[in-house]
Amino acid sequence: MKLFLVAGEASGDQLGAKLIRALRDRIPEAEFLGVGGEAMTREGFSSLFPMSDISVMGVIPVIAHLPTILRRIDETARAVVAARPDALILIDAPDFTHRVARRARKLLPDLKVADYVSPTVWAWRPWRAKTMRKSIDLVLALLPFEPEAHERLGGPRCLYVGHPLIERLVELSGDDASKSSGPVLVLPGSRRSVVARMAPAFGEAIALLDDRRPGLDYVLPAAAPVEAQIRAEIATWRVKPRLVVGEAERYAAFRSARAALAASGTVTLELALSRTPTVVAYRVPKFEEFIARRLINLTTAVLPNLILGRNAFPEFFQEDAAPAPLAAAMAEIVDEVAPRRRQLAELERLSSLMLLPDGMKPSEKAAEAVCELIGITS
Repeated sequence: MKLFLVAGEASGDQLGAKLIRALRDRIPEAEFLGVGGEAMTREGFSSLFPMSDISVMGVIPVIAHLPTILRRIDETARAVVAARPDALILIDAPDFTHRVARRARKLLPDLKVADYVSPTVWAWRPWRAKTMRKSIDLVLALLPFEPEAHERLGGPRCLYVGHPLIERLVELSGDDASKSSGPVLVLPGSRRSVVARMAPAFGEAIALLDDRRPGLDYVLPAAAPVEAQIRAEIATWRVKPRLVVGEAERYAAFRSARAALAASGTVTLELALSRTPTVVAYRVPKFEEFIARRLINLTTAVLPNLILGRNAFPEFFQEDAAPAPLAAAMAEIVDEVAPRRRQLAELERLSSLMLLPDGMKPSEKAAEAVCELIGITS
């Protein structure tokens, strides 16, 4: 049994490592080869070349690295054809992995192909769903609404296998009674550009909230890469939150938090799974706003709202993400009043939508689906 995996970035590397572990439990004799990073390597995986060759983000860096990327696409596709694996498993990074699949499928028309992480066809470039059918047999989706989206758009068969964050429920979940008196989280982002855009408004917002509702405890879990930047930002704030650093401290804060003010991103899903009422804000450069308003077909950019199909988390975009409206929205969720209760009810529904039956882990569900694709049943 030979399985060829192709991951193109750090998050895909983490997914790939867990998938290899889960597949080994089901197929102990399986051989794993392809392209991956450090996490997959620790599982005994040997990558054709360093994953950093293709882990390139942004228009200008991609153009600069284009000759290398194109060469690596060709090398990877030829390696797939030479290996003739029982299945090719693509892991995110569709601009790279889908090109590999198309080339390999031309020469190996019976090759089984699974795509672990659906491209955002439900948000933009929806025509991609139909084109994926030519080279992909099965999409393993991280979000529960994605199977319906692929069916509606004419895409390949799509199965919800669970988001990796649901494996963190033990670390995220706190007692609702104790959370009602816990701290307010302030989360201005984990990337330098996002922190630079969001931190000033967040600092002013919690100052206004403190005027309305004195005595609240504020905690800011800082990601290590932006810790120094955040320390410099909050030094100028009138109300200074307690800074916590490290994964253990971060999850402890999530478990006890009564409410949160957060920049849009994956953190909003962590907050939703920890049942923390949240206000979300985001600002992007003007040229990104121009593109988003014309090309992206969404009424929300917040993951929990997408999953629920309604805006449970209030969200403020661009000029609306100003201190006064953020503080007013936060004032509605820090105490046991109707807006907070409505959010908590929605978050309970979100957990039921995302959890897998019988407590199965996403990596286990994904491994089960791959085995079924290649004709192995337990």
